[in-house]
Amino acid sequence: MRAIVSVIGLDRVGITAEVCALLAENKINILDINQTVMSGFFTMTMLVDTSAYTQAFSELRQALSQKGQDMQLSIEIQREDIFTAMHTI
Repeated sequence: MRAIVSVIGLDRVGITAEVCALLAENKINILDINQTVMSGFFTMTMLVDTSAYTQAFSELRQALSQKGQDMQLSIEIQREDIFTAMHTI
């Protein structure tokens, strides 16, 4: 299954590294990544493959949310099919 991960917060060194490390620890493969910094705000969107992840998707969502809290960022994950449906007119 593929999913969309979004990361938003104040820019600082190491955001990409820490988020990617958490994904790698959970056998999540990054298929595509886009990031930018605007006026000191960091934004990153990733398309990821979660097929090798063996726990419930809700646990991955919680782990990313907790990592976001620890880093003072907003980190969200959403299944690709739901994300696509929400953004289709």
